[in-house]
Amino acid sequence: MGPFLILLAAACMEVGGDALVRWGLKSGQLIGFLLGAVVLFTYGVVVNLPKWDFSQLLGVYIVLFFVVSQFTGYFIFHEPLTQGRLVGGLLVIAGGAVMMAWK
Repeated sequence: MGPFLILLAAACMEVGGDALVRWGLKSGQLIGFLLGAVVLFTYGVVVNLPKWDFSQLLGVYIVLFFVVSQFTGYFIFHEPLTQGRLVGGLLVIAGGAVMMAWK
């Protein structure tokens, strides 16, 4: 369970860093860029902490990133969850499950 929590934290950092950069762009606030850069660099370190194969690591990470980004889009940026996002997201999640289960 530990590696999944690390990857979940990394996904939150990447989405949060992207959101800070987005805020910096829209508001013209330099602090958004600076904080976003720090958070995104930290994400790059954290996402590589689990001792998994690189392709498996990032394959599973993409699933967590997708889920966190959709929650953030919906709850923070008030973006609708369209059918295409939901169906595509189910495919992303299914792909991650196959990568974890297939030996």
